[in-house]
Amino acid sequence: MKSVITIKDVAKQAGVSISTVSRVINDSKPVTDEVKQKVLDVIKETGYIPNPLARSLVTKKSQLIGVIVPEVSDSFVNEILNGIEEVAKMYDYEILLANTYSDKEQELKSINLLRAKQVEGIVMICWNVEEEHISYIQNCGIPATYISKTARNYDIHTVSTSNKEATYDMTKYLIAKGHKDIAFVMTSKDDTVLEMERLAGYEQALEENGININKELIKYGGTNYEAGYESMKELLDEGKVPHAAFVTGDEAAIGAINAICDAGYKVPEDISVAGFNDVKIAKMYRPKLTTVHQPLYDMGAVAIRMVIKMISKEILESKKIELPYKIVERESVIERR
Repeated sequence: MKSVITIKDVAKQAGVSISTVSRVINDSKPVTDEVKQKVLDVIKETGYIPNPLARSLVTKKSQLIGVIVPEVSDSFVNEILNGIEEVAKMYDYEILLANTYSDKEQELKSINLLRAKQVEGIVMICWNVEEEHISYIQNCGIPATYISKTARNYDIHTVSTSNKEATYDMTKYLIAKGHKDIAFVMTSKDDTVLEMERLAGYEQALEENGININKELIKYGGTNYEAGYESMKELLDEGKVPHAAFVTGDEAAIGAINAICDAGYKVPEDISVAGFNDVKIAKMYRPKLTTVHQPLYDMGAVAIRMVIKMISKEILESKKIELPYKIVERESVIERR
């Protein structure tokens, strides 16, 4: 069995001290070009891999950023992660991923775990960020950015979109298509700033167009397929058949479409359906989903860039960044005749 090559072995073979090898690896102090090349040649010949922990002790930098997610398989989270990983590579950072399954205790444990791994920063994607999460991270002294529907409640670094305006514009779009009885399926029962903003956008669009707000058409579900299905099934079982349904999550919107079809109605002929986020499945499903496009990749990219700036002590123009959205028209909404 081949023995593990150590920094001591490299130093001996190169005929230099261990500290010289360390200087070459970490580029911490100058050495002559001749000595540097000799050390690099030995490293290449032996296949020596520097110990990242030992290296971080010398450079005071681990080049690690922790990312906490509620569910790695969730399409919303997945697209944000793509942006995080791409930008991390650009700045020579590695990602340590902690999947918490939306369990608060696991989220708090993950913060401590990432701290033990000496991450330089944290991006926290969390359905419900609370004061305890924020205190844990702030007590660690680790720069952090949050992507969460509740993050807007706190004075922390956040990345989001203009939720009230986006919901208002989509509701107005449905009204312009001739729909008056518009069901609104919110993807959370939580009384958060985000949810209240979305509800306010929906209600404002109705009021401005002289449409009475029917509380019976407002349902509170969840972000996944099952939640959307159950919310729409409940609505139809109650005998309420809307002209259109605006579901504030694409996977939940697809669940709603299937509930409509299972009840004997057609989408979009009988009931039009709109979603929110524009994840990949929105354009893969049939009918293709009309939705609010959130720049999820960009949200991840901006979030980790904010963290890297904080690590580098750069000045941030704002703690709260809102990225632009747009309405994407596809097949699930038609003009009502």
